[in-house]
Amino acid sequence: MLMNWLFSLLLTVFTFVELNCENLFDCTPDSVADDKEWTPEGGKRWGARRYWTKLDGLGRTILSCGDDSCGWMLPDMVALCEVENDTVMRDLARRSLLRQAGYDYVVTQSADARGIDVALLYSPYSFLLLDTASIRVEMPGERRSTRDILYVSGRITTGDTLHVFVVHAPSRFGGKNASSPYRLAVAGRLMAVIDSIRHRQPDAPILVAGDFNDEPDDASCRYYTDRQLVDVSQEAEGAANVTGTYKFKGHWERIDHIFASQKMAQWLEGCRIHCPAFLLEEDMEYGGVMPFRTYKGYRYNRGYSDHLPLVARFSLPDDAPVASR
Repeated sequence: MLMNWLFSLLLTVFTFVELNCENLFDCTPDSVADDKEWTPEGGKRWGARRYWTKLDGLGRTILSCGDDSCGWMLPDMVALCEVENDTVMRDLARRSLLRQAGYDYVVTQSADARGIDVALLYSPYSFLLLDTASIRVEMPGERRSTRDILYVSGRITTGDTLHVFVVHAPSRFGGKNASSPYRLAVAGRLMAVIDSIRHRQPDAPILVAGDFNDEPDDASCRYYTDRQLVDVSQEAEGAANVTGTYKFKGHWERIDHIFASQKMAQWLEGCRIHCPAFLLEEDMEYGGVMPFRTYKGYRYNRGYSDHLPLVARFSLPDDAPVASR
């Protein structure tokens, strides 16, 4: 018992969250992207009050992800999908319920037609930013542009450089099988970058997270696991019979994932679907519960997202603390 207690003192818990924010748009029309419905004059009547309600709801969601049986601690990193731009990330990090958390952030500037991007919130106390890049993915055929992959690297408490990728793969629009090549194109581009990192550092700690729009047995997810990434979220479950992060026609789907390199997977304590009561509502059509989403069609539902967060916790050997800023 004493040895276990002493060993625990040499470990640092690193909490990583993945969340699709369900259309986190600001209220201002974009001169390039097609975001008119997300304005006060648009079909969804998206105004300041609804915007700030959603921001605070997402802030509350992220803060609640730090709560488990071991007590509460601030999540170290949050991979976010479906954010519009730097404005919404600044408001989320600096002006929402997260404003005292001290998060910094990185966000892409994709060529996505609707202006949708991905982002990463991180605590500078546990992650020292070194580099970031927005990775463009060429789509086969005449498919329109998709979201860039966000790459971020930085120093963690082990002294290692952690490489993080945030992905929002193309949707299943047009059919799951017909759209599969587009998700495979994302997987191929991403693994080419990861292979270049592994060539320089075979045991590099790597995390890949986001909305992949595919489940574990689908082709794009198998592409990652066949190339020595571990889907640490594959067996994740939540309370209230929640077995996925997204519900479609009564069926829970596992389309959000956290993949890890072998080294990072060795440090995994566990991964869960985070589903406190305030993130759920009754599924009136199919029974059970469903995510408390912001809109149902064009009807404002007052919720926060149609996806539930994934929360992975890692125990990092605390060999070389991150330099303070």
